[in-house]
Amino acid sequence: MMIRFKRLFKSFQYAFRGLIKIFREEQNLRVQTLVGVVVLFFGWFFMISRIEWAILILIIGLVFLMEILNSAVERVTDMLKPRINTYVKEIKDIMAAAVMFASFVAVLVGFIIFIPCIKDFLF
Repeated sequence: MMIRFKRLFKSFQYAFRGLIKIFREEQNLRVQTLVGVVVLFFGWFFMISRIEWAILILIIGLVFLMEILNSAVERVTDMLKPRINTYVKEIKDIMAAAVMFASFVAVLVGFIIFIPCIKDFLF
């Protein structure tokens, strides 16, 4: 089986184009990116362990993934049904809940990792 690098390169171009599009259009993704950068800074500042780094990166990735999926589902539902359809509203609300849930989990993980670091730093 031969890898077709030209096709692979094109698929990466499409993916980056999609990422740039939603980054420009979705305020929540920009806010989550800012929060993610701040969290990574605190990880560096407090010199967290490798396992804590892995957990933080995974949880930040989960929140980003949920926001990207939310954006894709919103676009699909907008294409298939008019905005006033109650099912479209329910689908969008459910996806928003998924993003919110992932964000709450991320906050809890952040507390678990950073509260001991902050205590050690202050006391």
